[in-house]
Formats: sequence, C-alpha cells, structure tokens
Amino acid sequence: MCAIGGILNFGKTVPVDPGVLKAMNESMVHRGPDGDGIFINNSKFVGLCHRRLSIIDLSEDASQPMSNKEGDLWVSFNGEIYNHKTLRKELESIGAIFKSDHSDTEVLIQGYQFWGLKKLLKRIDGMFAFAIWDEKRSRLVLARDRIGIKPVYFSKRNGVFVFASEIKGLLSHPNIPARLGQIALYHYLTYLTTPAPLTMFDGIYKIPAAHYLEIDLNGKLKFSRYWSPSPGHGIDTGGLSKLNKDEKSIYYQQEVLKRIENAVSKRMMSDVPFGAFLSGGIDSSLNVALMSQYSSHPVNTFTVGFKDHKHLNELEYAAKVAKEFNSNHHEILIDERDMLSYLEGLVVEQDEPLADWVCIPLHFVSDLARRNGIKVVQVGEGSDEQFCGYHSYLKYLELEKRYYRPFQKLLPKSIQSFVAHSALRFANWNSSFDIYADAIMRACSGQEPFWSGAIGFWETQKDKALPNFSASGPEGWEEMVSSGILPRGYLETNSHEIAQDFLIDFDLSNPGKDQLTRMTYNEFRLRLPELLLMRVDKISMACGIEARVPFLDQFLVELTMDISQEEKISQGQAKLLLKNATKGLIPNEIINRKKMGFSAPMSEWLQGEFGNNAEHEILTSELIDEIGFDREYLSTMISSHRSGKRNNSLLIWVLYNLVAWHKTWI
Repeated sequence: MCAIGGILNFGKTVPVDPGVLKAMNESMVHRGPDGDGIFINNSKFVGLCHRRLSIIDLSEDASQPMSNKEGDLWVSFNGEIYNHKTLRKELESIGAIFKSDHSDTEVLIQGYQFWGLKKLLKRIDGMFAFAIWDEKRSRLVLARDRIGIKPVYFSKRNGVFVFASEIKGLLSHPNIPARLGQIALYHYLTYLTTPAPLTMFDGIYKIPAAHYLEIDLNGKLKFSRYWSPSPGHGIDTGGLSKLNKDEKSIYYQQEVLKRIENAVSKRMMSDVPFGAFLSGGIDSSLNVALMSQYSSHPVNTFTVGFKDHKHLNELEYAAKVAKEFNSNHHEILIDERDMLSYLEGLVVEQDEPLADWVCIPLHFVSDLARRNGIKVVQVGEGSDEQFCGYHSYLKYLELEKRYYRPFQKLLPKSIQSFVAHSALRFANWNSSFDIYADAIMRACSGQEPFWSGAIGFWETQKDKALPNFSASGPEGWEEMVSSGILPRGYLETNSHEIAQDFLIDFDLSNPGKDQLTRMTYNEFRLRLPELLLMRVDKISMACGIEARVPFLDQFLVELTMDISQEEKISQGQAKLLLKNATKGLIPNEIINRKKMGFSAPMSEWLQGEFGNNAEHEILTSELIDEIGFDREYLSTMISSHRSGKRNNSLLIWVLYNLVAWHKTWI
C-alpha cells in the first residue's frame, strides 16, 4: 500500500516544480514510510510522485514511479493486484519482458502496454488507485478499483491538473486552496460523508469507484465507468433453473463459501507479517478461521474494547475464536480520555469529515497491530451489505411494507401532496415521528424509500436545522457535469436526488428486482466506497497498515448480487445465508449469537466531558453562522441528548466532525 500523486501542467506555461512533488509526498508519508520517488518527464509538464509501504517484492526493482523499458510509460500505483502472477505469465507468453521478480506494479505497466487500458482494467483483480502517464499518447490516466477500496482525488484549475491519494496531498500544491464546498456539506449531513465525485473542499473531486479518468494536453477530461455491482454476472442461470428450491439453497451456500475461501486465500499474499482484526462476530471469525487453514504460522489477531462500557465489548467472543484457531491474540482497552487525546489527529487523518465514530476504536486497534510489527490485516467490511446483516435493513423493509407502499399505491394522487405536507407538520410538532414522516413524505412525493443504511439528518430535520439554505455548485461543476462524472441532480438541495440517480441507473438494467437487491446496489454506490471503506483506508493507513477486504472480492459481490432477497432473509432472520454457509467452520455460539456491531459509546461520551466540548465547539463555530444553521434548533437538539430525553448522538457527532474539520482545514 502506498500514496500516489502527480501534476499535469496542461497549459505547458510553467514547468512542474520538483519541490511541490516532494511536498505532496511528505504530506502523505504515513501511507508509505518505506521509501519515496518522483518522476518529471523531459518536457517538464508532467510529474508523478510516490510513497512506498513495502508489501509485495521488497527489492528496489519494485520502487516507484516505475517505467517500462522504453521509458514512455510511467506508473504510480497504490494497492494490490491479487492475480498479478497469473497476469505475468499471460503477458510473458505474448512477449512481455519483466525486469522485476514479482512486482504487481510492473504487471500494470506491461498490461497497459500490451492490452490497453480497458482490457487491463477488465483483467486485474485487486484493490487499487493508479496513475499512468502515456508519453506517446500524451495523456494521463487515473483509475479507481471496482468497489472503491482505494481513493484518488483531483483538482483542475488555472491550467494545472493535480491528483493524490489524499486531499492533504492536493493542498500541498500552491494552486489548490482549501475552501468549503457548500452543496457537499448539505449532502454530508444526510449521508455522513460526501458522495463522489464531491468532496467537502470546493473544487476538489474524487473519482467514483469503478471509474477511470483520462486527461490530455489540452486539459480535456474523459470519464468512463468500467464495472457495475449489478446482477447478471455471478451465476450460471441455465444450470440453476434445473434445481428445486432446496437444491438452490444448498448451491448458494456452497458457492458463497467457495468464493469467500478464494477471497481470503488470495489476500494472504505478502512478503511481510500480516494479521486480522477480530471482533468475535461471524465475519471476522470466518476470516480468522480460513486464514488459520491457509497459514503455516498462528494468525495475529487484534481486538479493541472499552474500559468503562463493557456492554459494548466483544472481547469474550474474540478470545474464544482466538483460542479455537490458536491465533496470536492481542487486546487493547480504551476510554474517554484516549478518545479525547485522539480527536485532533482524527480530523487530520480523515481529510474531510467521516461521521462514523467507529474511526476511534479503529485507530487504536490499527495502532496496536502496527506496534506489533504487522503491516497487513484482513477486515470484515462488506459482508453485512451483501447478506443483510444490519437490523436497520429489516427496519427499512418493514417501513416500506407498512408505510411507504400503502401510501404510494393506495392513496389517491390528488391528496398525496396534502398528506406529505401534513406529515411534515406533524414531524415539526413531534420529532420522534421524523422517520415515519419521512417514509410517508417519500411515498407521496415519488421518492425512493431507502437512501442509505446510515442516515444522519433526515430531510425533515435538515429543513429545521437549515431553514434558509441555498448553495452554488462547486468550482468547475460545469465541466464535471458535461464530462459525465457529476450528475446535475447532485447540485440540488435535496439529497434524494443522489439515491434516485443510482436507482434509475439500476432499474433500467435490472427491472423488477427485489427491494433488498436495490438497497444493496445503493450501498455499493455510496455508503460502502465513500464512508465505510474510507474510514478503513484513512485510519489504517495513518498507522502504516494495509487493510484488505475479502468480503468485497469482485467475484463474491457478483454472486451475492444475483441472490434474491428471499434467499438472504427468512422469517425476519438476518444473514441467514452466510450463517448456513459457515456451519462447521466456526463455533455455533459465534454463528448464532446476537449481532453487536463494531461501535463506540458515543452516546455516553456526549453526556460527559466530551459533551461539554462538543456543545461548545458546535455552537461557537464560525461555520454555524456562515452556513445559516438555526442555532436554537441545534442547542435544543444537544440539550435533549445531554438530558437523556432523546438519543441524538449521531446528529451531534455529524455536526462535531463538521465544525472540527472546518476549524482545522478552512
């Protein structure tokens, strides 16, 4: 794992400054403490930089930026290509000559040279963000992996195109100012993150998952999508149609397990020590069970808990799994003082706000792994989204059944608008009705029932918090819209436009799919790549740890997207398919226990010392007046939580992250 960056002066009026490339590199040294490099082409209008965390091929032959033999292709690459050995053999069979022993970076260069960009992206299996400078074609290419595990950001202004693995890399360039993106802020309040391609910084964008960008010497941008997490790619439907219901269930269980086994196995390639984060839940336990089968040494496992909030701890279950599979187990306990000592670091590591308090325990368990000599860990993200592991999914499906569908289908169109406004008025009178009011309003106004598995401010709440909000589009939005990367609906002060854009795209290709599959697709477009995977990337990389995500293997995702809601949920029981598939591999006690989830005692912390700090930071922030928040509404919301009347911890955490980010970065 590494950091990448670069500059293209497409105006060719000013040569690339090597000092700026070095500054970009230094800002991301945590991502690659083992080495660095820069490249500037002979004409001095393009430069690449790279920080290295040595994982595969520790020799100098794998240093970056790396070129082909002719010196007309240069690459800066962050990530891992799991099938690089297979691709190397294919390339050698058609004449490619490699100078390194087993560098996956060199496979990218040779693959691009022999196959071209589109065929290369179709063939590589891994997590990645890479940049290729093609001297012959005079173009720069940036690409992000299918799921969005690795990020890449860019900005284009005043004849300069700049990109990097982290926003702090971009801000090291003198042409890139740090300014607030107001429309991104509006959507962040709902989604806890900014939807790609927006970021919280005006004029700074991120490439969405499964997309690549090309820019030529005239500064023209071309965006393309090369993969989609849609049904239709994972199952031989001809063979499946011959099976009865019970046979299909067995087939799904066997195929799911086979693909998880392959996913875990391929992610164990490493020339350095590796381990796993272990909570004692089904996902991380399955990870450890399979890793222990494939490893000749005990697996290093790491668990975090809380000193003063034992009801959130899963230490007992993690210890049982560790004992079952003879892992080399490590634990760390944290408390409010640890959290308070880390908050400033959190704001810096995130670059832009990620309103997920899991970042706090994730930091401490990542640091624990690094202090024990580990550079690579496997994590369990992505399983709940595919196998309906969240109880919130069941709640959304119930809301759709009991409120959304009846109001949408049975209520006469002539009175739907009146009912929607009535629901809003009732929500204003009784805030505990917000979630139901939103479901009814969505049904009566033609909106989607599900936007994301993690919602901060519902639209009814944003109307109260930001009664007179308006925002212009980010710098460069016209070009982003015309080039196809930024849907125009993202510029609206209505966060439904984002979810709707995803599902219009999905429904055109997959008419009649069940609601759970539509929900999962939505999660793959926003919450997974821009919230859950960014918390993993930014927090683990800040500790010099590479996190691998076997449950988000391409071939597993393609399979699960072909499995219906009926197979994944039975009698209101979540994650049934995965539980049945793993019987005999991990203890039944782990399979059948109630899901707790990776969390933190934020509700309690906000009623203590941190609550005082958060209230002060929020209500005295310059941002509150700048954006037009209703200070009285925010004050009442915070007081309601601190007095124990209502759990508003998520909303307060959303706001705290926002104002702390603004104070640090803007």
